[in-house]
Amino acid sequence: MKKEIVINYTQREIRIAILEDNELVEFLIEREESRRTVGGIYSGRINAVIPGIQAAFVDIGQERAAFLHVSDVATGALDPDLVDDVDFEVPSGRKRRDFPPIQNLLKKGQEIVVQIKKEAISTKGPRVSSQISLPGRYAVLMPNLDHIGISKKIDNRKERNRLRAIIRKHRPKGSAVIVRTAGSGVEDQQIKDDLKHLEKRWKEIERKIERATPPALIHEDVDITVFALRDLFSEDVNQITIDNKSEYERLSSYLKSFAPHLASRVKLYTDKVPLFDYYEIEAEIEKTLESKIWVRKGGYIVIEHTEALVSIDVNTGRFTGKRNQEETILETNLIAAREIARQLRLRDIGGIIVIDFIDMEREENRRKVYNEFRNAMRKDRSRARVSQISDLGLIEVSRKRVRPSLLHYYSDECPYCVGSGKILSIESMAMKIEQWIRRIGVPGKIRGMQFRVNPILGIYMREERDEFIRELAERYRTIVEIIDDPRLHREELEIRSLDGKRDLKGEFV
Repeated sequence: MKKEIVINYTQREIRIAILEDNELVEFLIEREESRRTVGGIYSGRINAVIPGIQAAFVDIGQERAAFLHVSDVATGALDPDLVDDVDFEVPSGRKRRDFPPIQNLLKKGQEIVVQIKKEAISTKGPRVSSQISLPGRYAVLMPNLDHIGISKKIDNRKERNRLRAIIRKHRPKGSAVIVRTAGSGVEDQQIKDDLKHLEKRWKEIERKIERATPPALIHEDVDITVFALRDLFSEDVNQITIDNKSEYERLSSYLKSFAPHLASRVKLYTDKVPLFDYYEIEAEIEKTLESKIWVRKGGYIVIEHTEALVSIDVNTGRFTGKRNQEETILETNLIAAREIARQLRLRDIGGIIVIDFIDMEREENRRKVYNEFRNAMRKDRSRARVSQISDLGLIEVSRKRVRPSLLHYYSDECPYCVGSGKILSIESMAMKIEQWIRRIGVPGKIRGMQFRVNPILGIYMREERDEFIRELAERYRTIVEIIDDPRLHREELEIRSLDGKRDLKGEFV
């Protein structure tokens, strides 16, 4: 499989696209006003300790207080995106799931050093851990812990034993070390150098912590481009293409220090055609905001975001197949399974996801679709749990969420529908006006009423409902005026007396 990383620089944002066989599978973006904060280390102060949810809220100087769960105080839970799946070598007698009550660990007003594990999303503040993790190219250093971990993606037993022996020899005193997937096959000296670099960085952080007055930022993780080299660039990446000369030189220098054998794979793009246009990436990015995605052979999937979960529906669309219905459905589901796995990575959709595949009669076909989806999800860097396909053709997925999805990053809530995706029809709004005329007109005390409405509704009322409105006005012996107001959206109504002084809507609620 051909794998490429394409990095585009503009004045206000950095965009990183990951391509597999020329197909966009992941997309990262960082803007000046919304820089990546995961990995940042802060000196904070406990705002509140909540025993009912076994968590505390920490003031780290951001708009919203950070959330600290007891599991992140007592164990220093790892970020799976950072270290893949980890197989631990833990000292005997330790139980990783035994957490003391949080009120015994933390007190309101207490100073604490924390690290951001998950970005602030929607109304939630960032999630933090009091256990610090410092990632390097080949290893992760975790101060004040005592264990060795090896990424489960390194599945060769001989290689795992070799890496354990290297870590036992070079592990800094009083720290845990985890070998990342990139450490497979790496020489003893390179891992040793990586650990020395991480140990030096931790000592610098400790000095800053001693001088800090909370809330304060102590240490920022690397910027998004160095993150791409450190966490995404590995032996299976054929090329990195970048369109900024100074950044190209900086990243080349970085690679020559940490992975000289990969430095030649970084290329500077100098063509006049914009980089993302050359790779046909711009059109793919625009499609990530659409809920309907067409797939090969005419089928399509629909992705809908709700407060609690994301639902994905699979449909045959224009695909009719050449044989029988069951085979047509199976082929559609198999194509959709691969595309859904790609879309989850590309859109960075996290949390609970429910996928509604088209119903299949044969159990063998259900297994094929499930296995196809599981295999496609193995390429995902984020941790995901996939349930077996149910009798209703549903698959439930829990995918690690670290940052807001692309949809939330690129879009704002619609001021008309406020996130519901629906607004009242013109006919429904016309009926509301007629109901208000009846409500206000029944007492017979109002000489006239003035409805201020969106111009689209105003045109409809005059062209389609004018005669009926006049009949209502005569019945209740009142005057009804419809006035266009472009300031109002389609669902808004202002109802006033003819002189405009009385708010009739407020009086008759």
